[in-house]
Amino acid sequence: MSPHPSPDASWTFSPGVIIALVCYLGIYLVRWRQCRVDDEPHPPSVWRLLSFCGGILVIAIALISPVDKLGEQILAMHMVQHVLLLDIAPILIILGFTRVLLRPVTRRIHVIERRAGILAHPVFAAVLYAGGMIFWHVPFFYDAAASHSGIHVLEHLTFSFIGFLYWWHLLSPIRSRMRLGGMAPIAYMLSTKVVVGFLGIALTFAPSALYGFYTNLPQYWGLTPTSDQAVAGLIMALEQSLVMGVALVILFVSMLNESERQDQRAERFGTV
Repeated sequence: MSPHPSPDASWTFSPGVIIALVCYLGIYLVRWRQCRVDDEPHPPSVWRLLSFCGGILVIAIALISPVDKLGEQILAMHMVQHVLLLDIAPILIILGFTRVLLRPVTRRIHVIERRAGILAHPVFAAVLYAGGMIFWHVPFFYDAAASHSGIHVLEHLTFSFIGFLYWWHLLSPIRSRMRLGGMAPIAYMLSTKVVVGFLGIALTFAPSALYGFYTNLPQYWGLTPTSDQAVAGLIMALEQSLVMGVALVILFVSMLNESERQDQRAERFGTV
């Protein structure tokens, strides 16, 4: 018997996931093509299409590719699945939208925002993002999700929802009445990414394995439960740091550009 058994790296062809992704992609393609054919003043670009398709591909990697099956056996791969659903997929999908593409649903989005009240506020999204990550990494809930398929699906839906809501406040092409302005996007990012990053650091340097589900599995790839957990925590901390760093640079440049545009508008108005 090999001292380091190989994990099951098969694909997970879940019909529900495949049908949902095909439907999302189909709806987007029809709308994108319609906007291009109708000769809109600002038709969606090809890179928007590629971004949305990339987001759908990332979800497929997380839920259909061997990443899903490996996540059931190796904590580090489960963490990879989490960050794909929480950050990478929502970012790419939202970047695939434009005001023109979302025009048919813009009014509905505004109505939902008004009716949601505090639930539509960026502060709620920030608290939900950090709180959701902490909640699902409490050992009891993490083990429950790893042990029961229904809870595991709920966990994935939670990460997808809170990730999309969180990034919507930063990247949405639709101007919201609660839109973050000035330095607020930077504070928004720091308030969440630092918290989740510290959670990753805590997992990395925890003196013992916290999740009983993985301690009872074979030591795949030569990873002990403690080292597997350390790698998982490192993945979380590094991903949060990298995403935060890139996003902060983009937000800072965007903030400077917006400030410059405001100055130009004020100058033109003042000379009238």
